[in-house]
Amino acid sequence: MHAMVLVLCCVAGGVDAERPVDVVVYGGTSGGVAAAVQAARMHRNVLLIEPSRHLGGLTSGGLGYTDVGNKKAIGGLAREFYRRTYRHYAQSSAWTRETFDDFRKRAKNLVDHDTMWGFEPHVAEAVFRRMLAEAGVPVVLGERLDLRHGVRKQGPRITQIVMESGRVFSGRVFIDASYEGDLMAKAGVRYAVGRESNAQYGETLNGVQTRHAKHHQFERPTDPYVTPGDPRSGLLPGVHAGGPGREGGGDGRVQAYNFRMCLTDVPANRLRFPKPAGYDPLRYELLLRYLKAGGGPVVGGPSPMPNRKSDNNNSGAFSTDDIGVNYDYPNCDYATREKIVAEHRDYQLGLMWTLAHDPRVPAALRNEFSRWGLAKDEFVDNGHWPRQLYVREARRMIGAYVMTEHNCRGRRVAEDSVGLAAYTMDSHHVQRYVDADGHARNEGDVEIGGFPPYPISYRAIVPRKAECTNLLVPVCLSASHIAYGSIRMEPVFMVLGQSAATAAAQAIERDCDLQAVDYARLRARLSSDKQILAWPVKK
Repeated sequence: MHAMVLVLCCVAGGVDAERPVDVVVYGGTSGGVAAAVQAARMHRNVLLIEPSRHLGGLTSGGLGYTDVGNKKAIGGLAREFYRRTYRHYAQSSAWTRETFDDFRKRAKNLVDHDTMWGFEPHVAEAVFRRMLAEAGVPVVLGERLDLRHGVRKQGPRITQIVMESGRVFSGRVFIDASYEGDLMAKAGVRYAVGRESNAQYGETLNGVQTRHAKHHQFERPTDPYVTPGDPRSGLLPGVHAGGPGREGGGDGRVQAYNFRMCLTDVPANRLRFPKPAGYDPLRYELLLRYLKAGGGPVVGGPSPMPNRKSDNNNSGAFSTDDIGVNYDYPNCDYATREKIVAEHRDYQLGLMWTLAHDPRVPAALRNEFSRWGLAKDEFVDNGHWPRQLYVREARRMIGAYVMTEHNCRGRRVAEDSVGLAAYTMDSHHVQRYVDADGHARNEGDVEIGGFPPYPISYRAIVPRKAECTNLLVPVCLSASHIAYGSIRMEPVFMVLGQSAATAAAQAIERDCDLQAVDYARLRARLSSDKQILAWPVKK
């Protein structure tokens, strides 16, 4: 699996993937695709390496309902992607289950006059592939970094990266566009995992947050013990012993992951939710007790997608987020990650099967979930299940500039902007514990907005000079936990990927370290490429 290579196309004159190139992009996420396309458009030899068989990360992996915050803050290649999806759907041949007009009525906020913010997974991947092909970007699939000996350096510069297969790729500048930040970490760049304390950066929304954790919370008292009322019987799966920790205190816990499911209610295209092997009804006992007590909702959406499909997210106290099982994910080996991914898949499939079949689920709710199923024409090589786990947060670089809550609120403004963030400070729950009253309680969800778009610092996507001088990190960028919750949106990753590639090309042209890139010159090129760097946007 991991030795398969697919070259979509080659730049003029051809590029041998084993020979040195100008820019090596590791990670075919939406940000990685944008970085590779931009590097090629700036006439640099570039190679895009993606460990899986597919491109686009979460954008093509189920998250069709784009988290934007403010659409006017999205420019450059990111906006080009969303305009290209519109052009696809402007063709009558794109509509097989409904018409464009029907979809507009269902999802007015997802369609502008020339831009589409909601789309089917296979369409997103096709658009990304087309952009790469048109730019002449060679793409290598199925190669992942050797986590033991994967980065070779001379002083603070990366010279080569080594794959598990033994293949070696050389470049002048490297871009880690992965969700995990493996290249960054193995290059010796400092990073954080989990939540900082509020005291570390003078924040108010970081660390343990029981007071703010009001969303997606148990609204009815729900017993967490195997035998109700008997702590000696043990806790139900997914609930941990002990309290949540000190309010505002830091910990190593990671906000919950899930899969963004692409479902349909069209019988001809619907696959009923399969019951996963090893299904354990006790895993959903807490949910069933909560529903009996009158709690809800359960699963978010369905957010409308084209052709009578949906994008379904987490919603409610017990939902698609598999809380508490992902703490090891950022730093563990591939085998452990695969087990964590499988646990999320089985948990979520079991959840959907339970909601559609268990007689303890209220009839109205059970009938509603019985209407839905997996879309047969999506993820056809993966059992119609999304390929990309929603890794909301893994490693976060600690650079010379750390984006914090103060940036989100406009109290601190980055002067070297390479793009805007525009979303609410958004952390999903981090843990499920037993409160003082003996009831199940979630902790970690924070949803605080009400601020305008704000700039992201160039120094937040570049490591400290002493650590690495030719690496850019547009996805696992330098930010506190709570600020990352605002920045971590797919359009922003595309924006930062494009800006990272622009800086890479200019550093190569001037033969300088990335930390020495002339920001005035960088800003001029980004502006000419229609990146939005300041708010409000000047007309």
